[in-house]
Amino acid sequence: MARKKGAEAPPGAAQEATGGPAAGAPEPVGPDPVAPESAGPDPAGPDPAGSEPAAGPGPAAGPEAAGDPAAHPPGPAAGDRLAPVLRPVRAGNGFEEALEQILQVVRLGLVPGGERLPAERELAERMGISRVTLREVLKVLQEQGLVESRRGRYGGTFVLHRERTPGEREPHRRGAAVDLEDTLRFREVLEVGAAGLCAAHGLPAGGEPRLLAALRATRDAPLEEYRRQDTLLHLTLAELSGSPSLTAQYAAVRATVNELLDRMPLLVRNLEHSQHQHTALVEAVLDGDADGAREVMREHCAGTAALLRGFLA
Repeated sequence: MARKKGAEAPPGAAQEATGGPAAGAPEPVGPDPVAPESAGPDPAGPDPAGSEPAAGPGPAAGPEAAGDPAAHPPGPAAGDRLAPVLRPVRAGNGFEEALEQILQVVRLGLVPGGERLPAERELAERMGISRVTLREVLKVLQEQGLVESRRGRYGGTFVLHRERTPGEREPHRRGAAVDLEDTLRFREVLEVGAAGLCAAHGLPAGGEPRLLAALRATRDAPLEEYRRQDTLLHLTLAELSGSPSLTAQYAAVRATVNELLDRMPLLVRNLEHSQHQHTALVEAVLDGDADGAREVMREHCAGTAALLRGFLA
């Protein structure tokens, strides 16, 4: 696929890949206290926030599917930012898997602080769970201070802005169960693989403008917004690889990487270098240069890994 020369000029003060707002995941809650997912009409009734409009970056909610929503999950709309994370849960662990997915949406910044999550009906349909179960999930997130429910015509469930505490800014504060080397190596395998697949097999319809738009967003983002936009660029590349399994695994590992990145300072020189790498990566993908795309991504991951080892090891 031929590249559009000059589509992206290297930024003047761009920045490096780092994640969205971190939020500590709650302790596992155990089996779903609600009855198994119903195959009939939703027993939960209307949303407590009134006629909640579809919101956030997801597509507008449509009519609820007849029968079990898991049997006919709606397909994601093109360019849907939540598609890399939201997917039908497996039978038996509906509550736990739904909680994991919405935590990833929040931790990755796919719905930023101050914005509304998609409507309950849409979230329940996309994950194949009842709204009773979904409300149990949202209750946990409210108790953890991650979201709040607002009533009224413009109500819904809103992601809260999260202020990092001084302890979270301490570089050597490590997550209790985070294996730094394992996380960094797994991230590299997934990212390098996604870049190679995109370049070797080409992008799906609409993929090139999506990728270029994500790159522009990182270039134009103010410093405080950069980490979230960088996450979205990398998630877009993973999704365009054509492997939903790879995308899901990358979303999970990226959430962990983001938590680690939030414990080190933003270094402007590193961010400028990283943005040059982003531009070279997108050019290689659009040129169909699989070896070049893999090499740029490998170098990009290695730079981030070196900083994390320096600050956190």
